[in-house]
Order: sequence, then structure tokens, then C-alpha cells
Amino acid sequence: MTIRLLTVGSAATDDYKAIRQLFIQEWLSYPNMQEKVMRPFIPMLTAFALCTLVGIRQSRADEETVPQDKIPKAVMDALLGKFPKAKIDKCTKEKEGDDVIYDIEFKQEGRKCEADITEKGVYINYEKEIAAKDLPKGVVDAVNNRYPNAKMKEIMEETEVKGNKEKVVAYEIVLKTGDKKEVEVKVSTEGKILEDSGAEKPKEKK
Repeated sequence: MTIRLLTVGSAATDDYKAIRQLFIQEWLSYPNMQEKVMRPFIPMLTAFALCTLVGIRQSRADEETVPQDKIPKAVMDALLGKFPKAKIDKCTKEKEGDDVIYDIEFKQEGRKCEADITEKGVYINYEKEIAAKDLPKGVVDAVNNRYPNAKMKEIMEETEVKGNKEKVVAYEIVLKTGDKKEVEVKVSTEGKILEDSGAEKPKEKK
């Protein structure tokens, strides 16, 4: 763990220097920004940028690829118990709170699937690919209203698992829009857009 943290800190050093220099050049390029009252904010902004970079790198470092023969028996038993013909494409693990979660991407009889399972073999959720004809009408209408003339390239049905109860909670849909852009939307079973990668971000107030 110590070695990994040192690596992260070292990798972020060059980024810190580059970002600090960029802030200095941009802020001081405006005459009003050259006043002494504004200069103390430069270290604060660059420190914030550095913390963000380290956080992102640490998050990526926490996710670990797991070879199939290293997946715990409890996890494999849970996977094959629900998907007996699963062929694993990729597996990663990540600690979330007190649990270690295994994110497994696989195919079941040619159908793309994904599952989040704890190291104890307990399902959190799973996704499976479905056809457009199997989508609820409310979901189809929501997508068409947001992106008219878009074509659905991939649809994943997300099921949440709590104990012995399973409930479909959302659909993740990859679209190719009329202007040839690829976007991904997440829609609730009631037809509410939960996430939209193509949505415009609100402009910051000056």
C-alpha cells in the first residue's frame, strides 16, 4: 500500500506543476487579476486541482483486474448458479465500504451480461442485454422524446437484488443520434431519464 501511495504522489507532481503554471498564465493574463488581492487564490486553486487528480488516480488504483482462476469460489458459485453457461470476458474487484465487490462482464449464450457480486457470493445487481422490442413503452417514449430519430445500439436491463427479491430498476441504452453522435442514457422503468451522457452541462454563473 505504501509503495502505491508513493507512486500516486510522484505521478501527480508533474501534473501539479503543469496545472499551476497554466493557472498563473491564465489568471495573470488579465490586468485586473494582477492585483495582490487575487494572487493568494492561485495556490488554493492549484491545490484543489492536485487533490482532484490524486483522488482520480487513487480511485483507479483501487480497482484491480482479477484473472478468472483467482475469482473466489463463493463468487463463481453465485455467478454460475444464476448464469450456468456464463463465459467470463473480464473481472475486476474494488473495495466499497466493508465489502469487496467483484464486477464481472460475461456472456450467457451469446447475450452480453454483467454482475456485481460481493466476495461472500451475494448479488448486488446484474445486467443483461435485451432487444428493443422488450423495452417498456414508457422507456421507448422517453428516449424518442429526448433523441428523435436515434437508433438503439445496445440495451442493458439492470436488476437490483436484495436478499431473495429481485427488481428491474433501469435500462442503460447506447444510442446513435441523428447527427451520428453516440450517447448513453439511463432510464427508469417509469420512463424517467436518470443519466444522459449527451446532456449539456449547466453553464457556471459569472
